[in-house]
Amino acid sequence: MMPQHNQKHPRLNAAFLKTVARAPGVYLMKNRAGKIIYVGKAKDLRKRLASYARYQGEDYSKTTVMVGRIDRVETIITRTEKEALILEASLIKKHCPKYNVILRDDKNYPLIKVTVDEEWPRVLMTRRKKKDKARYFGPFSSVGAMWSTLKLLQSMFPLRRCKGKEIKKRARPCLNHQMKSCMAPCVGKADSERYLEMVRDVLLVLEGRNSELMQRLKANMSAAVSVLRFEEAALYRDRIAALEKTLEKQIVAGLLSDDLDVFGFVRKSASVAVSIITVRSGRVLGQQVFYLAEPVGKDAEVLAESVKRYYDDGDIPAGEILVPFMPDDSLLLTQWLSENKNSTVLFKVPVRGDKRHLITMAQTNADQVFADREKQEKTWEVLAASLEKSLGLSRRPDRIECLDISNISGKQAVGSLVCFIKGEKAAGRYRHYKIKTVMGPDDYSMMAEVIMRRFERGIRDDDLPDLFMVDGGKGQLNVARQAAIHFGLEGRVELVGIAKEKKEEGEKLYRPGRKNPIAAARHSQVLLFLMRVRDESHRYGVTFHRKLRHKKTFASELDMVSGIGVNRKKKLLQKFGSLAGIKKASIGELSAVSGFGPELARAVYDFFHQH
Repeated sequence: MMPQHNQKHPRLNAAFLKTVARAPGVYLMKNRAGKIIYVGKAKDLRKRLASYARYQGEDYSKTTVMVGRIDRVETIITRTEKEALILEASLIKKHCPKYNVILRDDKNYPLIKVTVDEEWPRVLMTRRKKKDKARYFGPFSSVGAMWSTLKLLQSMFPLRRCKGKEIKKRARPCLNHQMKSCMAPCVGKADSERYLEMVRDVLLVLEGRNSELMQRLKANMSAAVSVLRFEEAALYRDRIAALEKTLEKQIVAGLLSDDLDVFGFVRKSASVAVSIITVRSGRVLGQQVFYLAEPVGKDAEVLAESVKRYYDDGDIPAGEILVPFMPDDSLLLTQWLSENKNSTVLFKVPVRGDKRHLITMAQTNADQVFADREKQEKTWEVLAASLEKSLGLSRRPDRIECLDISNISGKQAVGSLVCFIKGEKAAGRYRHYKIKTVMGPDDYSMMAEVIMRRFERGIRDDDLPDLFMVDGGKGQLNVARQAAIHFGLEGRVELVGIAKEKKEEGEKLYRPGRKNPIAAARHSQVLLFLMRVRDESHRYGVTFHRKLRHKKTFASELDMVSGIGVNRKKKLLQKFGSLAGIKKASIGELSAVSGFGPELARAVYDFFHQH
């Protein structure tokens, strides 16, 4: 029987549900602004949407809030449930809906990157996983452990460390080669086959297949000794010793020798923590923990969403995934992961033995997140109470935003907005604003434009801060106040200005309706925190401004050469390092760049030498 119209959810009424197909597919929930707030998949779209119409949870639950904001629901029918799963993942990645599970780590942990897509691969540290053909390992929760691993790899395998995908030819090798820590492919001293064999050995170490590598190194050492190549044998001996030392430090997962991914799941009230321990060849290589503030759905659904988001990011699953309980749609997830891995993937809920011990370890790691957050919350409560009292705020400022305007004589003006939530940076909410309507050096007008744009969007998306801070004194604060009055936000969004006065006077804090600045002790926690927020907006603005200036400097000259587009500019910069390097290059050197023939090389050369 069709569910009756529910007054709480007027959009999901009986008339609408009759139009929804009883077929597999994806549904997109949108708010009044037309923004997608949730993407889901279902085996039976009508049945799934009807469950939202019948939902009678607590008024404060996230699901209730989400359903209350639905203005329109769109559906996309697919042939199979697996197609729906793949489409759902694609749409979530594209739109990042507010109420979907998005696995974002609190910390930006480092990774080790092996550039296997290059002719002469490198091993380096990075904090960003790109969609390229390189191999990534990590993230490493301990930066020290990451650097130790990198140092070991560099001592065992003399791969190049110079920057850039393509090697710049040198007349003589660098100091690394003289120290026997680089094979010097830049001067043609490296044997390609031997070099790539070392890259494969590096991958074995990072994949946890150390035993396999150990056997090969011992075999190579014995072979070198048998033909009296003692210097080569000594190199293998040193690598074996370094590898044995590393093996001693690695945590062994009981008596197991399997490849496992272990999920821990802990719920406390509305929040959930998910941890993933990576085990390869029986050794624990690392772990990662995610905090989900108020995920939508039951525990089995949230765990399924977490599994999908984790592996949808490009991580290759182990053959066996240990979980504390079976996730929703486990059979479908098994099929999808097995296809991605090109081999069988199984979910298991261990009840005893070493595998159960791993689940307990993962659960403990997830539980630790709540302890850390509780400690952080208490620290913030003390600071927030001081902010509320010192600034005379009407409520606790859990979300603070700060705006800074930077420009050079009115040119390339940029507004930089940073956000702090409960005292911590919320980098995902940082924004840059290019000034559109103001010409010339008019900081007040520039600030007014950016604040109006920010408040307008905030009202539309119901996304406003508790405290909005401007870098400046009474004048800048008044600009922000006029914008707040214009949108009817006075009192709803608190305002504060922070300005550097005379050196002996230090920083001053300004509040609307107050003639004199607030007297804050120079080393008070309130002032130091607000200065930290302001300085972060400066840093964010200066970094972006520098990029704009560099882009304009580079583009303003090369864009005037006929036949030079974005890709060719990039190739020139990669080859010669800078605009100055391009200017110094000969016609022959320019012709050697991929995509440059003699005529184009001559055009670039003539342009710079005629001007």
